[in-house]
Amino acid sequence: MTISDPVFDADEARRARHRRIEAIARWALPLAVVILTIVGWNWFSNSTLTRGMIFPEPAKVWARFVADQDMLFASLMVTLKITFMALTIAVIGGVLLAILFTQSRFAELVFFPYAVVLQVTPIVSIAPLIFIYVQDPLARVLICAWIVAFFPILSNTTLGLKSTDSNLRDLYAIYGATWWQKLLFLQLPSAAPYFLGGLRIAGGLALIGAIVAEYVAGISGSGSGLAFRILEASYRLNYPRMFAALIMIAVVGVIIFAATTFLSWFFLRKWHESALSREQ
Repeated sequence: MTISDPVFDADEARRARHRRIEAIARWALPLAVVILTIVGWNWFSNSTLTRGMIFPEPAKVWARFVADQDMLFASLMVTLKITFMALTIAVIGGVLLAILFTQSRFAELVFFPYAVVLQVTPIVSIAPLIFIYVQDPLARVLICAWIVAFFPILSNTTLGLKSTDSNLRDLYAIYGATWWQKLLFLQLPSAAPYFLGGLRIAGGLALIGAIVAEYVAGISGSGSGLAFRILEASYRLNYPRMFAALIMIAVVGVIIFAATTFLSWFFLRKWHESALSREQ
């Protein structure tokens, strides 16, 4: 037994207590915020009669959600279909184009400015042109959502592929590795944190792009998404349904972000500092 043992044990106990408190707070604090938000929402809605009519309390929103759940979930499936299709195309196209840019300086100089133009131009200004040239309603919305989600994947993956350690590149060159061996075993693993960071951004942007495109397109009927349900409810002054659809969009956005964050942690937890630090 050494003199430093009690100090070490006390420090270890303090760290363990810190970890327990952090684990509890990670769930308790967001739950407390949600409860306070609902309570404040209910109080604000009931503060005046007029405000309660245009800003319905949570109980009315929940009742409308239960009554219209079949219609709302059908519209949700349409929005999710567009979102995930756009995200899938953005991932495939963004990664392939990023690989092309890192292998060909000429291709990057020629095509990257077009990607930047698509990113900085508001989608609401591009959408009318797309709706003129594309006749299929689903394809119109899909293209708009893809444009919004594409650039984060492309830019982050390109940055990651270019950020490979130069010493490792020289080592691969010394041993005569082919370009695809460098790409497969060196550049792509090095670019994984950048790609996954771009994926977290693109997931939310794909949902935003789908919603905005649905607003602009004005798709109605059985094939309409949640954006049309919000517009329809606002025209009919059905504010509880409008809030129910809006909350569904927000919840889906949180789920998409949580899923992409989990993917990032899952693939990086063994070796990358951003994931290792969470386990310490």
